[in-house]
Amino acid sequence: MASHIFLGVNIDHCATVREARYRENPQTCGQFIEPDPVTFALFAEQAGADGITVHLRQDRRHMQDRDIYRLRESIATRLNFEMACTAEMVAFASEILPETVCLVPETSDEVTTEGGLDVAGQFDRVRGVVETMHEKGIQVSLFIDPEPQQIEAAAKLKAEFVELHTGTYAKNYYTDSRQKEFEKLRKSSELAHQSGLIVNAGHGINYINIAEIRRLPWLHELNIGHSIISRALFTGVKEAVREMKARMHGA
Repeated sequence: MASHIFLGVNIDHCATVREARYRENPQTCGQFIEPDPVTFALFAEQAGADGITVHLRQDRRHMQDRDIYRLRESIATRLNFEMACTAEMVAFASEILPETVCLVPETSDEVTTEGGLDVAGQFDRVRGVVETMHEKGIQVSLFIDPEPQQIEAAAKLKAEFVELHTGTYAKNYYTDSRQKEFEKLRKSSELAHQSGLIVNAGHGINYINIAEIRRLPWLHELNIGHSIISRALFTGVKEAVREMKARMHGA
């Protein structure tokens, strides 16, 4: 188990709440428009978040371009920019220069990201994006399922990080498959570390399953959004972030 795990707070679903009412409004903040995801990010930082994660989707269903520009100008920690492997997103990342990009799969009919990027099956396409990001001085993370072939492909591409998709484990937390899914994550963490990759994880992590997730070997960072935003409705942003950080480290 890692001695210290960093927390990246994903603020996408703060913007989801805003878009539920103000999707047709040309502005993203100010006056009557709420909630503001950038303000959420600043509160999260004040409570100890080590970075802010955002996913600018091609259909702009939650985060908008202006949100990302404002984040880039406002936050004091690191910006982790989740993106599809498209020319549009490569150009956008090259303009805003986040500290890290996380390459993720994306389909128009999914409510949220439903699985890892097929790095092995789209090797040449992903390689082009990785190389462009490296030329811009941006570190690259690949959001992948805990499968050996995906880890091996990520290592060949010389990505700095992999983010292991914990969603299947989370969905099976209350089933007989839980330990099988956790073991897949554990073995993948070991293999990724042995392959020279830094190990992150994310998707479906909450205040309950964090007690087990935090025990994955070589874990560097967790990216958590929906659960923190849900808890913030009852406790406020800062307390939600503080509690998650405490649980990440066994308190």
